[in-house]
Amino acid sequence: MEFNLDNFRLRKYSKITKKILALDKKYQTLTDDQLRIKTETLRNKLVKGASLDSILIEAYATIREADFRVLGLKPFENQVLGAVVLHYGNVAQMNTGEGKTLTATMPLYLNGLTGPGNFLVTVNSYLANRDAEEIGKVYKWMGLTCASGVSLDDEELDKKAIYQNDIVYTTNSELGFDYLTDNLVDNINKKKLNDLNFALVDEVDSVLLDLAQTPLVISGAPRVQSNLFVSTDRIVKSLKPNVDFEFSEDLKDVWFTQTGIEQLEEYLGIQGLISDKWSDFYRHLVLALKANYVMKRNQDYIVTNREVLLLDSENGRALTGMKLEAGIHQAIEAKEEVELSDQTRSMASITLQNFFKMFRKLSGMTGTAKSSAREFLEVYNLPVLKIPTHKPNIRIDHADVVFATMDEKIEATVRMVKAAYQIKRPVLLKTGSLSLSRLYSRVLLEHGIVHNVLNAQSESKEAMIVASAGKSGAITVATSMAGRGTDIKLGKGVKEKGGLLVIGTERMDSRRVDDQLRGRAGRQGDPGESIFLVSLDDKVVIENAPDWVEKYRLKLEQAVEQGKRKYGAPLKGRRARKIVEKAQQAADSAAEESRKNAVKMDDILRIQRELIYDFRDYIMKSTDLTTMVQQIKNDYFNAIARENKKDAGKLLDFIINNVDYNYMDNDFNPEILESTADIKQYLEEIARNRWSQQQMIVNNKFKQNYLERLAVLKALDVAWIEQVDNLQQLKTVVTSRSSGQHNPVFEYEKEAMHSFEQMKKLFWKNTVKYMLLSELIPGKNGSVRVEFP
Repeated sequence: MEFNLDNFRLRKYSKITKKILALDKKYQTLTDDQLRIKTETLRNKLVKGASLDSILIEAYATIREADFRVLGLKPFENQVLGAVVLHYGNVAQMNTGEGKTLTATMPLYLNGLTGPGNFLVTVNSYLANRDAEEIGKVYKWMGLTCASGVSLDDEELDKKAIYQNDIVYTTNSELGFDYLTDNLVDNINKKKLNDLNFALVDEVDSVLLDLAQTPLVISGAPRVQSNLFVSTDRIVKSLKPNVDFEFSEDLKDVWFTQTGIEQLEEYLGIQGLISDKWSDFYRHLVLALKANYVMKRNQDYIVTNREVLLLDSENGRALTGMKLEAGIHQAIEAKEEVELSDQTRSMASITLQNFFKMFRKLSGMTGTAKSSAREFLEVYNLPVLKIPTHKPNIRIDHADVVFATMDEKIEATVRMVKAAYQIKRPVLLKTGSLSLSRLYSRVLLEHGIVHNVLNAQSESKEAMIVASAGKSGAITVATSMAGRGTDIKLGKGVKEKGGLLVIGTERMDSRRVDDQLRGRAGRQGDPGESIFLVSLDDKVVIENAPDWVEKYRLKLEQAVEQGKRKYGAPLKGRRARKIVEKAQQAADSAAEESRKNAVKMDDILRIQRELIYDFRDYIMKSTDLTTMVQQIKNDYFNAIARENKKDAGKLLDFIINNVDYNYMDNDFNPEILESTADIKQYLEEIARNRWSQQQMIVNNKFKQNYLERLAVLKALDVAWIEQVDNLQQLKTVVTSRSSGQHNPVFEYEKEAMHSFEQMKKLFWKNTVKYMLLSELIPGKNGSVRVEFP
């Protein structure tokens, strides 16, 4: 018998599963009241010191019976096994249709017994609300509290009250942004998230891998808006491709030629366009060039209601509220002639990797994780375990059919869809992007094939379309990730026709995404088929295959013209399939390496972020900051004394702008410039005098401590916003340096440390400035309003 590592590792969990199932008959005999009182009994055991592991069997048996009484569904053995695996901090790979939603009730109930801080993280708001409403009935029936953390209609939620629930269904972005905003509040009591105990992430590969490099960023504090975006856009639109500039479709890059730079210099009447003198103008020209020739409308972004919205490259979903950084978003707006949005700076940032690492316990569910098992283990310390299916999988997965060109592939795809349509067999046709989903839709309409287009424009609508995609005669065109989290159930008479036919029209950059598509067919032992029709000019091949592949493809096209090859005939042999497979492997490896670099970079930011956030909490909780403020003054005046030694002008300028607006230098003795200690003593004396004036208004200890706290918090936030913004831009810079054989992570770490030292000085400076130069306006009731300089 072949050794199976999964089965070996599952043995421990299988023993626990069998003990849970053995209690089934006993729990069936309990009355509703007897079953519900189990919650109180289990919570009392935890209070007395019992561990979650020790009550797992009893808790799982309890909620399993509750599932049946409330929902009419009782978890099967494989679902119970998956639930046990999840409690112990693993990723459970469960095929589509195996009931992950019901599986989640068991670990969520068990961990919910400990109180607030337990989350089921889903891929979109619709699923979070749906499951909180439907599945939440079970928890509430058992005496736990449950709520959804997201709103479907932009209704403002009382997040503090929501997060007091034992179990919260939410999305990764909603939870992450709430964490970031919590660390921008000026009072500890305004925090919403108080405990990060347990996160169970649904579609964990999508959240922790596919979205890993997109950090959650809160933007604000607008920059000074440049007026160069519109003018440089007009200039760039007048240039000639392949003369004034060149671009690479596969590298998604564009650059000016020497001829183009000379033409621009002549047109503008300047010299040295790429010198420091014109660097800002040249940067705007480059942004305009990228906006016009790299960023494509309806592929990278859409324009709706005169607003530019970014698109998720894989599923076509509009990313509301997200903007490209470093001015490229404003360059696109200038290109599309819509109102330019404010350029903002990043106020707070965190990647999903580091956010979910903050939970005491993390686990996840997905239908596709095995191919990325090593990455899950290395980055998150999450072992991946494949859970056996409830019924044997009888889906037929065909080998790829490879064509020389996209035109040949499209015609073959339409023929295959037409054949299924004629016998009313349902088809799910997957495309790689929003624009391609529209292309295939037009072609199908030309052939009279009625179909639905599922391109993730509406989460609730897409769930409805997916749910009906298995009905007789249904043809559904979908982007790769659209409708994820919703089962496709077969309609009447479909099994006899072979079940759902899944057709992939190209390989994605990751094999996991393709496996997820295959998993749409053949749920819970149903029949089904999957096949990928690919071509040598697909995106993944163009971007990742060797240069000789393009020559090989052109040779195949010439063979058709010469009558040596039949147009539309698939390419025979393994050579063509190997080209596509290796291109996908190269893309997958590059993406994994990029994600690992992103993790390492954010680990550097994480250390700084935790330091700042812990310090913030300390400030908000402290009742007396006098000693701390004095230390800040000491450190800062020491630094200033060293920097301004023997320079009276700089020192006096510093005093007027940071210590005392009304300072008069009549008594200034130039001899103090000879000694750092004398300069420091002089600064301290002026600061004491100025603070005495402030104390005449904040005339008791409570008000003084309030001003100190306000000044320190404000100074810390301003310095940290500057630091986060610097590091966000630094990522872009060091990533581009990697093409010059630099190690981007090392470069980032070095620059981040230097930037942190600069941040400390800015913090010291603003603390002193806000303490001494803020305008204090007394109110009628004894209150004092503070207006910062």
